[in-house]
Amino acid sequence: MPKDAAVEEFARLVRALKAQDGRSYEALGRRLSVSASTLHRYCSGATVPEEFAVVDRLALLCGADEEERRALEAAWAHADGARRPAAPEPGPEPAPEPGPAPEPGPAAKPAPVAAPEPEPEPVHARVPEPESVPARVPGPPSGRRRRRRGWAGVVGGALAVVATVTLGAVLLPGKARERAAEPPAPLTWTVASDLWKNGCGHTYLAERTPAPPPEAADARSWAAAQGAVDGGETLVRVSVQGKGAAAVVLQALHVRVVKRGAPLPWAAYRMDDGCGGAVTPRRFEVDLDRPRPVARALDGYDASGQEGRTLPAVSFPYKVSAAEPEELLVYAGAAKCDCRWYLELEWSSEGRRGTVRIGDEDGAPFRTSGAKGRPVSMYDSAGRRWITSTNSGQGD
Repeated sequence: MPKDAAVEEFARLVRALKAQDGRSYEALGRRLSVSASTLHRYCSGATVPEEFAVVDRLALLCGADEEERRALEAAWAHADGARRPAAPEPGPEPAPEPGPAPEPGPAAKPAPVAAPEPEPEPVHARVPEPESVPARVPGPPSGRRRRRRGWAGVVGGALAVVATVTLGAVLLPGKARERAAEPPAPLTWTVASDLWKNGCGHTYLAERTPAPPPEAADARSWAAAQGAVDGGETLVRVSVQGKGAAAVVLQALHVRVVKRGAPLPWAAYRMDDGCGGAVTPRRFEVDLDRPRPVARALDGYDASGQEGRTLPAVSFPYKVSAAEPEELLVYAGAAKCDCRWYLELEWSSEGRRGTVRIGDEDGAPFRTSGAKGRPVSMYDSAGRRWITSTNSGQGD
């Protein structure tokens, strides 16, 4: 399928979902935690989302069945592959050229025939003379002795292993059984950690001048290519759902900082010159500068209608299942540290309890560095260059 056709087919399916649901771009974007303009770009084919999770949530929100979701995922995969540059195919290996035939050499001389050995002379009986016996030099044991020693080593090693395992089972019987029989957590999750506030506003720190700002959907690959780090704030969206029909109760959300250092001394680059939205989503806010950061649940606010309305914060405990997923949106800020951190989600289900550790898409910790008090550069599209501003966007 041609590139443009693959993207257009994906956009057509997304438009059909929106038309089937009937809600506006703002209303759907509010439920998906994306801006109305970003959702419109998906429907028009201007942008293909970096991950399928956001499109799958849209399909669930619009009531798509399993077959429609599979078709949508296949179309997204074709469109996502079409927008990426194709890797050059390796050319055929050249066939080896036949080398020159070997020249005939001189005829080989016949090997000399060994002369017959002389017959031994007859031995006359005589009194044997005493001979000196040479001292025995220690050398490698005979083949039979080596085999005996090898089998002894194998048997001895096997007995040592059995003794060690038996001793461990005797000393720690409960621990061994518990570790062997512990089943996996009954929930699954997906993570998006390269989000921009309202789909347009974000600041990165970079050691050298980066390329022009990307589309929000390409933020992850752009930041990786530039070696950029979130400056001042990291936005994380975690989509959680159960693996089966049994309900899973989310008990609490914790933050664990695993490494803390001074803020990076790099320059700050903002992806826009200011943007806003009519909807402030409900979220968890985290102050990474605190010695023990906590995730505080905050209400959201919808000002898109004639009368604004409050979006109640997520309140733990909270129930999820395979048919009822939930999104947790986390705003983590830092001004005085370069922090690497994880989220830890407590759960319980059918008499079991546990905690899962959540990092970025690669499983590594999230990273946020303070950008307070330094100039911030913004991109001048007309001049095609970064220009410096004195406002960092974080206050004093």
